[in-house]
Amino acid sequence: LQEAMRDVTALGGYPIVLLLTAATVAYLWMAGHGRAAIFVVVSVVGVLVWTTVLKLGFDRPRPDLVPHFMSTATPSFPSGHSAAAAAVYLTLGVLVARFQSRRRLQLFFIGLAICIAVLVGISRVYLGVHWPSDVVAGWTLGGGWALCCWLVATWLRRRRVLPLVLEEGRGEA
Repeated sequence: LQEAMRDVTALGGYPIVLLLTAATVAYLWMAGHGRAAIFVVVSVVGVLVWTTVLKLGFDRPRPDLVPHFMSTATPSFPSGHSAAAAAVYLTLGVLVARFQSRRRLQLFFIGLAICIAVLVGISRVYLGVHWPSDVVAGWTLGGGWALCCWLVATWLRRRRVLPLVLEEGRGEA
């Protein structure tokens, strides 16, 4: 089970999150949506910066009640994996859901994003590298950041700064 939890926790790790972000940005750029690509970069970098600043500010030690099943080098609060997973997967889940006409598919993509974020957080506690409160704070930070980004994106779409739809070859509208 420890190996499976390490695999799950990797979904919230910076290498996977940044690879997924790079793939999304590359797609948006190639499809002619440069402003949307820049918005995604700013959104993801923003949550990573906020997490780092908060970790340094709180400087909370890792749990020492149970053995750690993996090594860590940063402070505990908030959970960076949980924050990154919530922010990135929720943002991408809502983005994909927005372009689905069937309600069942919309709910599937948003539900999948929530499940991944929840599993990443649970894996951090199971592996002994976070207190539950670290994970809840990470989810709150990531979810709140995703909500703020969604609200800003909605405002920018209304002002025609971001495209209303992401159609290949349409470019910035």
